[in-house]
Amino acid sequence: MKKIILMGSSRAGKTTLTQALRGEKIVHKKTQYINHYDVIIDTPGEYLQCGRLGRALALYSYEADVVGLLASSIEPFSLYPPNVTCMVNRDVIGIVTKIDQPGADRELAASWLRNAGCETIFYVNSKTGEGISQLMEYLREPGDVLPWEKE
Repeated sequence: MKKIILMGSSRAGKTTLTQALRGEKIVHKKTQYINHYDVIIDTPGEYLQCGRLGRALALYSYEADVVGLLASSIEPFSLYPPNVTCMVNRDVIGIVTKIDQPGADRELAASWLRNAGCETIFYVNSKTGEGISQLMEYLREPGDVLPWEKE
C-alpha cells in the first residue's frame, strides 16, 4: 500500500480513520505526537492549527507517498488556504469525514478541499466503514491483497 500522511484540524477524525484503515476497534483517543504505523502517519490537529508546528507537517509529508487532507463535514470553517496542495510534490487527496453526523454538510467540506487543490475526494464514515474500501483501493499498490480479499 502507498504510505499516507493524514492531516487535519483537531477532531477531524484522523486517528479514527487510522484505526478504521488498520482494521482496529474504534477507540477515541487524542493524538499527542506524530504516530508512524506501517503505511499511515497520523498527525495531531494542533500541527495544522499552529504555524510553528505546521512546518513539521511539511517535513513529514516527504515520508509519505500520499498526503490526505481531512475536512470534517460538521465543521463550520476550514484551515486550508487556497491552492495549498501545489506546495507538495506528492499526490494530495481530500477526505471528508463524519458524513453520518447530524448537520453534516458533505459538499461544503468537499468544496473546501477542492479550493485547497484536492482533485480526488473521498467521503468516509470510519465507524461504519462507509468509504473506507474506496480509500484503501486508491492506496493499493500492484500485488497488494486487501483485507476483504484474503481467504
